[in-house]
This record gives sequence, structure tokens and C-alpha cells, in this order.
Amino acid sequence: MIGIFDSGLGGLTVARAVMDELPDYDITYFGDTARTPYGAKSPQTVIQYAMEDSAFLVDQGARIIVIACNSASSVATGHIMDRFDVPVFEVITPAVDMATEITKKGIIGVIGTRATISSGVYEQKIRERLASAKIHSRACPLLVPLVEEGWMNKPETRMIVKKYLHPLKTRQIDTLILGCTHYPIIKPAIQAKAGKRVNMIDSSIAVARAIRQFIETDTSIQAQLTRGGNTRFFVSDITPQFEKTARLILNRNITLNHVTM
Repeated sequence: MIGIFDSGLGGLTVARAVMDELPDYDITYFGDTARTPYGAKSPQTVIQYAMEDSAFLVDQGARIIVIACNSASSVATGHIMDRFDVPVFEVITPAVDMATEITKKGIIGVIGTRATISSGVYEQKIRERLASAKIHSRACPLLVPLVEEGWMNKPETRMIVKKYLHPLKTRQIDTLILGCTHYPIIKPAIQAKAGKRVNMIDSSIAVARAIRQFIETDTSIQAQLTRGGNTRFFVSDITPQFEKTARLILNRNITLNHVTM
């Protein structure tokens, strides 16, 4: 099966995208809701948590690991690849590929958690693909807690989004990478404040397409993955808000299984 982990519920946007792209494949999701958010923690702590999350998924039978968390992707990908003998996908590279292909002016904005933005990983990968790009990054630490609280349509959320995006808008970005898997949940608010002409890069869609392309061209991994369209959802802390928001993201009722990390 395909194993997906995130610090909380944001990675469910990746799970939804993978389910859409690969509906026949079994998927197991783990949300580390007891220790969310990862974006405010040190790189060492994020690496530790990501390694534990990956080990849990491998123990459950994962033959592909998907890091559905930008903070973990930015600092822990190499560690996970070194330790686990399975293909590992992160959400940063596919989003960068999509952004550099679609931008017209080469003026790219990136929003994410403090951990993701301070890592500089997006700037590095964008310049590897498009050396002439002008990149404007902005940490948006309040957005994850707002999404986790279910404040997707609150005026306060729209006001904070506007405050965060104003410096990027004044620099006339034509492409904006949503550098956190929580952000697609409030994409309408972000699009409204960024402007309708700005291309939104949803990393959940980008990574799901990359996984599908990989599976379609690798017969050995096809033989290892179970197919039945079965999905399982694990969390390290069950909250009513998680269940409510999960239903909205996935457009279905799900059963949450509690595990202690």
C-alpha cells in the first residue's frame, strides 16, 4: 500500500489527490495530531518525528512513503530515504517542477511555515530549474492553526491571508506555490487575495501526479502495491474538529484509528 504522513490534517489534501489519481490502490494515512504543528519546531525534532512516522507506515505495510508535510520534506527527506528501503516522495520537488513550467514572468512566490521558508529549499530547487527566477518567500505561521481549528471561512482568516500576501502581491508574482499541505484547504481565500491572474501551485496535486507516473512506469513497484481501493486513517490524537474537517476534505465519512507515538 501507499503510506502518507503529515503533522496533522493538511496531508489529507495529498491523500485526497492520491485517491483521485490512483483510486484502485490501498492507502494508509497517518496524521501526527498530538504533535502538530511541525513548522514551529526545530529541524532536529521534525526529523525525529518524520522518522517515527515513516517507521509506523512501513510497519503497517507501506511500499511507498509520501511525506505530505512541507516542513518534514524540507529537512527529513534524505534521512528517510537513507533508512527505509522504499521509494520516498516529498511534496516540494513536484510543486517546484510545476511552478517553473507554468510561470510566464519567472516571478514566483512561496508561502509556508517558518521551518519550510527558513530552510530555503524552495529557492534552491527553483533556481536549479530556472536560474533567472525572481523568488519571493513568506512565512505564514498562523495559517496552519487556523485551518486546524476549522476557521476556513472566517473573516479573521481572510484578513490574515491578505496581510501575509500583500508583500508578494506588490512584487507582481505570477505564480504562487502553496508550500504547506494545509493551504489548499483555504485556497479560495488565498486566490482571492493573491489575484485571479496568479497561478496557484497545489503541491498535493503535483505529488499525486508524480506518484501515478512513477507507478505506471515501474512494474516492480506495481507488483508490491496492494490494490483494492482500501483506505485507513491513523492519528496520534483524535479530536472532533479533525473528524469534521477530514470529512470536508475527503468528502466522505472515515474511521479514525488512534495510535500512540
